[in-house]
Order: sequence, then C-alpha cells, then structure tokens
Amino acid sequence: MKHEDVAEEIGFDDFLKVDIRVGTIVEAEPFPEARKPAFRLTIDFGPEIGLKKSSAQITIRHSLEELVGKQVMAVVNFPPRQIGPMRSQVLTLGFPDEEGNVVLAAISHGVPNGGRLF
Repeated sequence: MKHEDVAEEIGFDDFLKVDIRVGTIVEAEPFPEARKPAFRLTIDFGPEIGLKKSSAQITIRHSLEELVGKQVMAVVNFPPRQIGPMRSQVLTLGFPDEEGNVVLAAISHGVPNGGRLF
C-alpha cells in the first residue's frame, strides 16, 4: 500500500479556510465523458448552500443504486473545475483502499445537510 507523505504542519486558522460540509446525494448518474471512470453527483447541502454538482471517481467501490440518500462530506469553497462537459462545484471526499480505489468518507449518524466539519 502506498502512503502519501504527511503534509506540513498548519495552524488552526489554515484549517478553518477549508470549508468541509455534509450533504445528501439526491442524484447519481454515470459520467462516461470523464477521462477516468466517475459518477456525476448532485448533492443537497441544505438551504444556505443548496444543490451542488460533483464528479466523483468512486465507481469501483460504490454503485449508483447505493448513492442516492447517502450523506457525504465535500469541500464547498474550492473554485469550480471543468471536468469534461460538466463543472464540478464541490470536491467530494474519500480515502483510497488497499488498491487505491476511492471509498467515500463516511458519516456515522445522520446530521443536518450543510453542517460544517470542525
């Protein structure tokens, strides 16, 4: 298993600059136009942030059927990125398994959409 180098130490104020929120996947569909296998997700981050789109390379460890209704964590304050024909508005978070396939970061209990990680 490949380990990434540990990032340099940061201060708490640096951590606060990264806005990580919880949202519920309301739509998941294939994204065949992506260079690497991916799904197109629509995630509800509650009334303050609303619905956001994300491209997620999670096709190996997750199925479309299991995704709708699942709560996920995402960085919501990165600038949008053009990925093929879509603009990915948030970075959905996950971790690599033993083979390097992405597994979504999990929420252990349901929480209100839009809650911020601290």
